[in-house]
Amino acid sequence: MEIVESGQTKGETNLDRMFRVLGFWTAIFSAMFFVGKYPIMGLLFLAQTGFFFFLGYLRLSERMYMYIFGAYLTIFFVAFSIYTSFFMS
Repeated sequence: MEIVESGQTKGETNLDRMFRVLGFWTAIFSAMFFVGKYPIMGLLFLAQTGFFFFLGYLRLSERMYMYIFGAYLTIFFVAFSIYTSFFMS
């Protein structure tokens, strides 16, 4: 692997790294949920961790990463709105 001036390997974009950072933080949240005895939320965040790490190593274009992140946010917003409107007591 060739290191370029910015410290990244050739072919790596900033969004590759950002998805891995998102994976790191969702893993931290997952561990905290498990410690706090919230296993369902822990598993949900563990699944997101795997999703973000998987995407971080796909080496997609920056445009594709933005499309995927926009779709992720849209799905989260709709699901969270439905959950808070109809399932929370």
